[in-house]
Amino acid sequence: ADRTLGETLLTPTRIYAGSIVKLLRAYPVKNVISGMAHITGSGLAENLVRSIPPTCDAVIDRSAWPVPPVFGFLQHHGRIDDEEMKRVFNLGIGYCVIVKPAYVSTVRDHVERLGESVHVIGEVVRGQGRVREK
Repeated sequence: ADRTLGETLLTPTRIYAGSIVKLLRAYPVKNVISGMAHITGSGLAENLVRSIPPTCDAVIDRSAWPVPPVFGFLQHHGRIDDEEMKRVFNLGIGYCVIVKPAYVSTVRDHVERLGESVHVIGEVVRGQGRVREK
């Protein structure tokens, strides 16, 4: 549904706790999830980096999800450069779950059945504790 700019900007922060608790309860024995990050202020990279070990990098594919139009509006009218947008805003990714590769499809299906939108946005590789773009 179309919403005004004011309605969009005043929409409360999405709370993911219910879906995450249900996801964790679905895997009581298997160690499927390696990390999680709620992407709040400070953008994707600065929140996600705290969820990876110092011997790994998270490699993000920025084309893997649609950025909500409000961010383009804010960037244009606020004259904000791309790097600042990525540093400050989540750009449409509210929560990250780091999942072992063998379980990605299963976890994605489970979380989608809980009503969440899911995008596989990257992978964790050997590295130096950074978040970088593909």
